[in-house]
Amino acid sequence: MDEYSTPAPWKWRKVAYGGMQPGFDDNHTDDSFLKDMVTNANVVKRDLYKVILDSVCITQYLCTVILVVLVWTYTLASAVSFESLLFLDITLLVSGFVLLLITASMISLKLLVQYILNILYFTIGLYALSPIYHTLTRSISSDSIWALTTMLILLHLFMHDYTGCTVKAPGSVANPTLSSNISLNTSIIASVLIASRLPSRQLVFAVVLFSLQVFLFAPFIVYCMKRYSTWLYLCFSLVLVGLTLALVYRLQGFLFGLLLGLLVFINFVCPYWLTRIQKYKFEINGPWDEAKLCFDITE
Repeated sequence: MDEYSTPAPWKWRKVAYGGMQPGFDDNHTDDSFLKDMVTNANVVKRDLYKVILDSVCITQYLCTVILVVLVWTYTLASAVSFESLLFLDITLLVSGFVLLLITASMISLKLLVQYILNILYFTIGLYALSPIYHTLTRSISSDSIWALTTMLILLHLFMHDYTGCTVKAPGSVANPTLSSNISLNTSIIASVLIASRLPSRQLVFAVVLFSLQVFLFAPFIVYCMKRYSTWLYLCFSLVLVGLTLALVYRLQGFLFGLLLGLLVFINFVCPYWLTRIQKYKFEINGPWDEAKLCFDITE
C-alpha cells in the first residue's frame, strides 16, 4: 500500500508533499492541526531599567560626537588656539592610557609599548600630511564643505556600532561589519574636510589628531570601561552628558533645549515606549513554519 493512501474510513492526516487526500478538500484541516502551535516562544520580556541602561550608550556617544563638533566650531571661530588644542590632545591621550591600564585586565607591558609606538608613528605621519590636508579643499566653496560634513556626521551616527560587539579584546577587533567601517570612514572624511578650512597647518594637525583620537580610540576605551565597571561607565557618561549640555548652553540656548529634549527622549521615552508595546507582540510558531537554513561559511 502506498504510504499516502488512506484506508477506509478515510482519516485526514498532515502530509507535507502528499497532495490531495481522498475524501477531503485540499485546504481541509481538523482539530489536530493546531495542537502543536506555540505562541510567543521567542518573545523576550524587556525590563525598563535594563533598556534604559542599554540606551545610555546611544546618548553617551551622541554627546561625544557633539563635543567633537563643538571643538570644530570653536576652532573655526578662532576661539581656540593651537596650544590649547595640543594640550587637549595630550590630555586625552594620557587619560586614555590611564583608563586602559585600569580597565583592560588583559593588557601587558609589551602590548602597551606597542600601543605607544603605533600612536607615535600615527602622529608623525599625520603631522607630515598636514600641509596636504590644509590645501585639500581650497577650490571648493565653504557652503559645500559644511553641507557635506553635516551629512557625513549624520551618516556616522546612523551607522555606528553602539553595541561594541566588534571589539573582542584589547588590541584586537572581531570582524568589523560593513556599517561600522562606513561609520568610521565617514568620521575621518568629515574631520579632514573641517580641518582643510582652518587657517594654519598647526591647527589642521591638532584638530585632526583630536578627531581621530575620539573616533578611533574612544569607543574602545569606553568599551573596556563598561566591561570593567557599570558604575564607572555610568558616571563617565553622566559627566560627559553634563559637559556637553553646559557647552551647548554657552553656545546657544535653543540648541540646549533641543539637545536636552533629544537626550530625554532617547534615554527615557523610547525605553518606556518599547516596554509598553511589548504586550502587543504576538508570535506564532508551529510545524508548518518554513525551515530556517543556516550555512557555515567557515567550513
